[in-house]
Amino acid sequence: MLDAMGIGLIMPVMPDLILEVQGGTLASAALWGGVLSTVFAVMQFLFGPIVGALSDRYGRRPILLVSLVVMSLDYLVMAVAGTIWLLLLGRVVGGITAATGPTASAYMADISAPHEKAANFGLIGAAFGAGFVLGPMVGGLLAEFGTRAPFYAAAVLAALNAVLGYVVLTETVTDRIRRPFSWKRANPFGAFRHVARLPGIGRLLVIYLLYSIAFYVYPAVWSYFTQERFGWSPQMIGLSLGLFGIMMAVTQGGLIRIFLRWFGERNTVIYGHVFDMAAFAAMAVVTSGTLALILTPLAALGAVITPALSAMMSRAVGDDAQGELQGVLASLHALSMILSPLVMTGIFAAFTHETAPIYLPGAPFVLSLVLMAISLAVFLGRARAADQPASDTVA
Repeated sequence: MLDAMGIGLIMPVMPDLILEVQGGTLASAALWGGVLSTVFAVMQFLFGPIVGALSDRYGRRPILLVSLVVMSLDYLVMAVAGTIWLLLLGRVVGGITAATGPTASAYMADISAPHEKAANFGLIGAAFGAGFVLGPMVGGLLAEFGTRAPFYAAAVLAALNAVLGYVVLTETVTDRIRRPFSWKRANPFGAFRHVARLPGIGRLLVIYLLYSIAFYVYPAVWSYFTQERFGWSPQMIGLSLGLFGIMMAVTQGGLIRIFLRWFGERNTVIYGHVFDMAAFAAMAVVTSGTLALILTPLAALGAVITPALSAMMSRAVGDDAQGELQGVLASLHALSMILSPLVMTGIFAAFTHETAPIYLPGAPFVLSLVLMAISLAVFLGRARAADQPASDTVA
């Protein structure tokens, strides 16, 4: 939760900070914002499986603590950055050390029974959502004291998080599940090959990637989209992201348990796809800021896909490879962060530029709708393929 607060704190001020250090228009700031997000994601893509493999070898606790300390220092560097290149360097370091997500997921897998994994992965999503409630809202308020204030606050939060982890966190990697570190499996491509060979995992990885690219439209363009379409201030952007975070926390921390009990993991994934497609369609055409504010928390009701998919994959790998799996998922998420900001901000700029053939700030949400439809088709195809042998046997 504290980690998510640190990330959320800086989101409302990023457009203004880029304009401050680089100048230009909001459209050009959006493009630079996409570059910064992509650099951050490239580092996560390259180092996610490495960090996951290191946690399988040396334990979750030291990986988490070292990452948080360096993350705190990285926020301080960005707080004093006077050029776009120093911001770029800050994103490089931040991407390398942003290992708290997959390592925390591996920790959760260590302490969860197989039937508890989906719901407990949802708790991680709920913690992120709770932090996302407070982070953007506080970040929007701190923007009154300048564009740098949220970065100092994020540095303090990361440092406090490291202290908290040092005091309360116990190690879950024992000699029984400790796995030797291997560069062959630690690099992202080797890790992908190994994990994808496991039965039933390959298509789930494709679905996870497509979904991540589509859903990342919110952090990729939300600040730019709402400022362009509705003229929202950083404070209003922070409030809307806070409402989104509240519903994320409610959905993944509580409602997902109801969906899993009623529908099971497979139908929960289907529901999430259908709901997200409807939300993207609405965001693409909405012209009222009030209606957009109402739709923002409702859009988070589809956020049940990730924990359900993660649980399905976690049960398919051994206890000694949970960190490796979460590292692969982190790399896939990072790959979506590489592709989505560049594509989404590029589409936003193309359809909001003064020479745009059609003025449509919601164009990125149209693309997300298409990607979500493809993801659902792949998932349904996987289900039919899995059912085929049983059908043949009955026949």
